[in-house]
Order: sequence, then structure tokens, then C-alpha cells
Amino acid sequence: MPENKKYSVDGEATAQAELAENVFSLTVAAPAIAQTAQPGQFVQLRIMEPSFTLRRPVGVAAVDKKRGTCTFIYRQVGRGTAALAELLPGEIVGVLGPLGHGFGRDYVHPLLVGGGMGLSPLLFVAAAYAGQADVLMGGKTADELFWTELYAPHVGQTFLTTDDGSLGRQGFTTTLLPEILEAADGAYDAVLVCGPEIMMRGVAQIAAAHGVPCEVSLEKRMACGLGACLSCSIDTAHGRRKVCKDGPVFPAEEVFL
Repeated sequence: MPENKKYSVDGEATAQAELAENVFSLTVAAPAIAQTAQPGQFVQLRIMEPSFTLRRPVGVAAVDKKRGTCTFIYRQVGRGTAALAELLPGEIVGVLGPLGHGFGRDYVHPLLVGGGMGLSPLLFVAAAYAGQADVLMGGKTADELFWTELYAPHVGQTFLTTDDGSLGRQGFTTTLLPEILEAADGAYDAVLVCGPEIMMRGVAQIAAAHGVPCEVSLEKRMACGLGACLSCSIDTAHGRRKVCKDGPVFPAEEVFL
């Protein structure tokens, strides 16, 4: 697979909004990256302060090629993401990317399956398929499924599950997925998934049982994002691979089955 061209730019924050408790949407002007990023790829973001030497990996949630912007949806969980959440329009953030390999683009009617913040990179995938993809999303409560409004312009059908039953089917995405695939009767030519590892393993097994190809997007701690530090190495059916460079998207059977 050819190496993707990468850019290291000083991007200007153009918008920052809190979508839900501790979940933020950050839009950054980075034209070169907006023009070349593919669904499933990520970037490394760095606050332009001496105290923040390490970059934070964040999936690309959306791009606007005309405006030259990239949008990232992230959860504030630590010091680095707290600093991101404090960025104001006009401030500068370092952006390295686009990095890694994304999802396949030659499917006709994929089903996207996302849980929690895994729905962030899948939003870019949904937009790329322009109404030809459906989405199954899961959360603990209805409040966590604010994603429905973001996905609505880009997908056909939307299926919802919540742990407490406050919205959609009570249970997990793996509770509803077999029913969806059986009702589709072969209409889906791929299942593309991102979320907690236990969820992705379950989705991969269900997809395999129904004969549907499955791709998973892995999340691992990483420092460089370029394949040099080896901190995100994993075991696969083809030996050791690096999530940042060989992934983050892999065929499910290479990493789970």
C-alpha cells in the first residue's frame, strides 16, 4: 500500500463547542490535511505550549475541503485533552497528519457500528458514503446518543441501543446486530466498526457468522504516530503490526478472529 503524504502544520482553531458533558467538537483550519484525509485516518494534535511535548492522537470526524478545515470530536479525559478543550477560535494547534490507513472505500452499502467515542471517526465514513450507509450506535444512556443529529444528514437508517433502555433497544450493539443483519438478508456488503474493544470483538464475531466482511478501527496509546516508537504494536495474524502506521483500521479477522 503506498505511503500517505503527511503534513505538519500550525492550524488555527476556528470553532470549539461542547456537544455533551466533557465531549467537545474542535474545528481547525488545516487545508493540506483537509484535502488529503481519508475516512478512518487520524492526526496528532499538539498544544503550542512548552509543557505539552507529546501530541494526542485524534480521529478525523469531518472535513470541509472548500473551507480547508478538519473537525475532531473528542472526550476530555486528562491534562492533554483538557488543554484542547480550552482552545479558543484564533489560537494555534499543531496538526500532524493525515496518519494511518482508513476504511475501505469500495463498498456499496455498509453498516457502521459505533459505541461511545468510536462514533467520531465513523462520522467521516458516513459522510463519504452520502446516504448509502446505515448506522447502529450504542451508548449507556440517551444522553450519550447526541450523535443521532450529527449522523442524520449522512445515513439511511439509524439503529439505536442503550444500556438502560432510555433510547432505542435496551442492551448493547451486539444485542441488536444479529437481528439487523438477518433482516437485511445480505444487503450489507461490509460492517465497519469502531468503539470499545470488547464491543468490536463481539461485532466481528457476529459479522463473521453472517458472512459479512468486517473492518475494525483500533485505538492504542501512541507517542509518535509514525511507527517509530513501537508503543502501539499489536499481535495480528500476520505478525506484529503498528496501529498507527499499519492501521488503525484492520480486517477484523487479522486482529480478533
